[in-house]
Amino acid sequence: MSKPSTRQGLIDYCLRRLGYPVLEINVDDDQIDDLVDDSLQYFQERHFDGIEKVYLKHKITKEEKEAIKTGITTTTVSGTQLGNIGFDEGQNYLQLPDTVIGVDKVFKFDSSTISNGMFNLKYQIFLNDLYYMGAVDLLNYAMTKQYLEDLSRIISPDIQLRFNKKRHRLYLDIDWAQQPDDKIYIFDCWRILDPANATDIYNDFWLKKYLTATIKKQWGQNLIKFNGVLLPGGVALNGREIYEDAVQELEEIEKSLREEYELPPMDLIG
Repeated sequence: MSKPSTRQGLIDYCLRRLGYPVLEINVDDDQIDDLVDDSLQYFQERHFDGIEKVYLKHKITKEEKEAIKTGITTTTVSGTQLGNIGFDEGQNYLQLPDTVIGVDKVFKFDSSTISNGMFNLKYQIFLNDLYYMGAVDLLNYAMTKQYLEDLSRIISPDIQLRFNKKRHRLYLDIDWAQQPDDKIYIFDCWRILDPANATDIYNDFWLKKYLTATIKKQWGQNLIKFNGVLLPGGVALNGREIYEDAVQELEEIEKSLREEYELPPMDLIG
């Protein structure tokens, strides 16, 4: 009972933490469902255990490539001083799964003459530079390796991409007409964990504390308008105190998330 592995098990755990069944928790089931969804979304977006790095492979077929090349959407703006003005927009995007929330890069597998084969430009430059590498020294090796990687980025730059997680579209800024049929792309992505498959999420210590505090906050908010009402036996409702306690708890829980469970920002200099 203390280790929830389902959605309902997590809800029951949080209600017991608040005093149920000894106390009646005045929160509607629909409100609790909304709080669970919000808490899971917050956990997946901010907690480092709520996401995972994955590599997705996709083969661009000839039919898909032709659809991307020829697909154009026209947006017309009317009422201007020049009349109606049309703007064309290419459909050069791939639709990614809904669970993908970020894309870092696209791994490229070059097959052009400039970067494939023994006599291409990149190979000859690399071969020439390696000849002057000199003695086997780690410093020289590291510097030479970095230099060759810089040359590789100049000769064959990375694919430029744009991704919006609200529309799940990955735009690749490439010349689709020059891409061979059935080319394979591998995407370096971040994917949220689905609690239906990763049931250990329901037993996450931080998530249990956070959901308990959010239910407590909703409980207090529901009782605020009855504040001071005397119940049989002389017991007075104090919804505002419950609400304020929950707000303070949430501040501390969210602070612990930022300090202990969030991934650090990229290129952060302290």
